[in-house]
Amino acid sequence: MAIEWDRIGQPSFDRHVEALLYRMFDGGSGRVIAVNGRGGDAGIDVQVTTDAGLRIFQLKYFPDGFPGSLKSRRSSIKKSFNRAMQHAPVEWTLVVPCTLTASERTFVDNLPNGRPVTVSVLDRPGLDGGFAEHADLEASFTRDQLREAARDFNQEQALLLGGNDLVERVRGLGSRADNVDPDWTWDFARRGESVVRTLRAKHPLSHEASPITLRVTGRTDAMSADLTAAITRALGFGIAEEVTLPPAAVESLTIDGPAWLAETVTSPMLIWKPVPTAERAGAPVEVTFLDTSGTVAARYAGRLNAVGSGGLGASIDADINGARLQMMLPFDTTAAATLRYSFDLEGREPADAIKVLRLHQRLLLGGDLRLTINGQRGGSGQLPSTGTADDLRQVERLLLYLADLDVVQRHCEAYFPTPLTYTAQERIDVRVARLIIEGCCVAYPYARTLTLTLNGRDDPTVRRLLSDEPQGLRISPPGFEITVGGRSLDIGAVHLFHTRLTIEKAREALAALRSGQGAGKKIVLRPNHGEHFRVFLADSNDDGQPLMPTPLGLDGLTEPR
Repeated sequence: MAIEWDRIGQPSFDRHVEALLYRMFDGGSGRVIAVNGRGGDAGIDVQVTTDAGLRIFQLKYFPDGFPGSLKSRRSSIKKSFNRAMQHAPVEWTLVVPCTLTASERTFVDNLPNGRPVTVSVLDRPGLDGGFAEHADLEASFTRDQLREAARDFNQEQALLLGGNDLVERVRGLGSRADNVDPDWTWDFARRGESVVRTLRAKHPLSHEASPITLRVTGRTDAMSADLTAAITRALGFGIAEEVTLPPAAVESLTIDGPAWLAETVTSPMLIWKPVPTAERAGAPVEVTFLDTSGTVAARYAGRLNAVGSGGLGASIDADINGARLQMMLPFDTTAAATLRYSFDLEGREPADAIKVLRLHQRLLLGGDLRLTINGQRGGSGQLPSTGTADDLRQVERLLLYLADLDVVQRHCEAYFPTPLTYTAQERIDVRVARLIIEGCCVAYPYARTLTLTLNGRDDPTVRRLLSDEPQGLRISPPGFEITVGGRSLDIGAVHLFHTRLTIEKAREALAALRSGQGAGKKIVLRPNHGEHFRVFLADSNDDGQPLMPTPLGLDGLTEPR
């Protein structure tokens, strides 16, 4: 239904035209601004800024035109044009709701009178054409006209003119869908230009009274190993995992069932996601590992995510300390069960990460295990050992790092997620910190020399230190600070010492001291035989035993002497 331009009035005319100009230009070929004329429009009703320059639209609601006999209308147009020229537009357009006569068009064409501006007219045919290109815009403006026509024929609801009309129409369409089949119905939703249909059983025995089967003919050459494995998990064992089959991998989909539903679709894209059984979700789960004698070696508790079932067997999906464990149990008792495990240490504090990593280590080593759900047996079997020697060595390295950092965090009472990337010095410092916290003495790899500055005071102790004989020395700095993951941790006061030190250029330093010129003189102390200074925590218990360095025990690191 076309807009009735001669009946809508000036305010509606302005609103219609402004909306059309926004649709035609804004965000594309130009920037549109409609000017509120209450303070004077300065010759501009709508302006469009384009790459070519400023374009001005002047709106005049003259439904019956502006013939020569109506000089006031022509005078109004001319005044608006002259005011607009103050803005130096490249084009000026008169917008009117009528179709211009030859005389009226000549009047508009003569407006420039030599000025460098293009003049044009957007009259009724142009407006009708513009709204025809934007049918949704036209429909929104003609609702009142449609309402009047629909009311005449008692068809208001058919045109969705009432506030609840859409809801009622959808509900009515749903009722029609419910009446198609006694066992099945469609639920549906619109999402943009797409309509999503969901098949729903109308009663618990629908699948028996009217079975529906899906047959997929795939192109195995177009399926990757990962996609094949995902299909097996989802369709074979009912793991609640979304699997997308691209059209290249699907030759056809055949739906067998009631006549109104049955069809074959070629090269569809299929998205499959089994619905997990939620009735036992959240139930307590426990994974138990047994040693070769059948004795319990470890237990890990968690919660059930879901149980599922597919064409090949059943599945159990559980959360163990934030890690996901999926057990797939074939219906064929002679076939081996499969266990899938995934975890992420990111964001975990060391104590929590240790639990997850130890479970991972157990799974790599393999062996007998049991899984119970709410105290009832859910599955059991023997896992093969899948971890290589390198895999297990990497796990041991990471477990030691987590254990070291856990001790340091508890000692400093500073808790934060485990930094999973670190420098060699950060790793060594965390190890050293853990050992001295536990009362050990350690050869510190980053302390080969110690530089002291003399204050010039001549003292027998200093003279003895500067003698030719190796000397022992202990220094007690107030704190031992390490950095890991950008965080500084102060372990506390420590003692740094060595029993046999050599001082570089000791005689020169002694002579300077004797001559009264020792102040500011630097001396470098170096442990004999290429050894390192020893460090231990100041408040460690003294057991009366010699302070022998404890090995760091880091894989790949040569022990400091």
